[in-house]
Amino acid sequence: MSERIPVAVLGVGEHGKKHARELKQVPGAELVGVYDLRPERAHEIAAELGVRSFENLDEALGAVRAVSVVIPTTDHAAVAREAFARGVDVLLEKPVTRTLEEATELIELAERGGRILQVGHLERFNPGVVAARAATTRPMFFEIHRLGVFSPRSLDVDVVFDLMIHDLDLVLWMVESPWRDVRAVGLPVLSNKVDIANARVEFQNGAVANLTASRVSTERVRKFRYFQPNEYFSIDFTRRDATLIRVDHEGPTPRIAFQKLTTTPQEPLRAELEAFVESVRTRSRPLVGGTEGKQALALAEDVMNCIEQHAALVNVPLGRSVGQSGES
Repeated sequence: MSERIPVAVLGVGEHGKKHARELKQVPGAELVGVYDLRPERAHEIAAELGVRSFENLDEALGAVRAVSVVIPTTDHAAVAREAFARGVDVLLEKPVTRTLEEATELIELAERGGRILQVGHLERFNPGVVAARAATTRPMFFEIHRLGVFSPRSLDVDVVFDLMIHDLDLVLWMVESPWRDVRAVGLPVLSNKVDIANARVEFQNGAVANLTASRVSTERVRKFRYFQPNEYFSIDFTRRDATLIRVDHEGPTPRIAFQKLTTTPQEPLRAELEAFVESVRTRSRPLVGGTEGKQALALAEDVMNCIEQHAALVNVPLGRSVGQSGES
């Protein structure tokens, strides 16, 4: 077997702990240790997994070839810059950075230094998404709902960048066309950030996507449905499967045919981390690189700009500074 890639996780809050636990199981990786600004959190997960708890960022970067960065978006650019300067490859959780300027800078740094930059748009690795994407030829209309119940975990970031950005990335991946028009509305409900948002995105090739994201719903809903000529796809993110619906003209009368697409069972986070480690090993371009992360961020910014314009029109105050996409 090839030599395992030494890696570390930077930031071991709730999601960072999941990264560390999964990386511990990735065959091609050696989880060397973890680092967090709160030493007690790093010590706890390090003891659980039998790895090092690094005292500072410099120590962590000096011990590995790659890092998974699971920290507030505010600090993504600074940490990635330091990692690239030390010759370390980077997986950044989404959104890629706080601003488009920072994203552009990191993309250029990675290219100049021959470094791997992957962005954590996890849903691309969902088996249902993978199966549906393989059967997609000309998607023209999307109807997407990503609704969650209240949680104080992400109230310092607008729902567009917390939840909707997942689906914006998937639509961009499937449509493969620039967008030409965005309409959106959103409201703060339980915080001073946008807690519920709806967007309509039109693309240059004629495709249209309607997206709703909420973290103030009474139930958890993940519906991703889209249509192409004569076919309808429905993805279930929880079951990690996808169904293709079309009219079957065989037989005396037409009937609706439901086809469950063939999927490869896998945990999306594990698949994402395995893909990152493989990119580090082979120096191959990630499925979701800096450019894809920047595209999703740019579309999310357009959605937020529309929401801000509408909020100003109806005199609803929002808590986001212009051009700031991450946590405050």
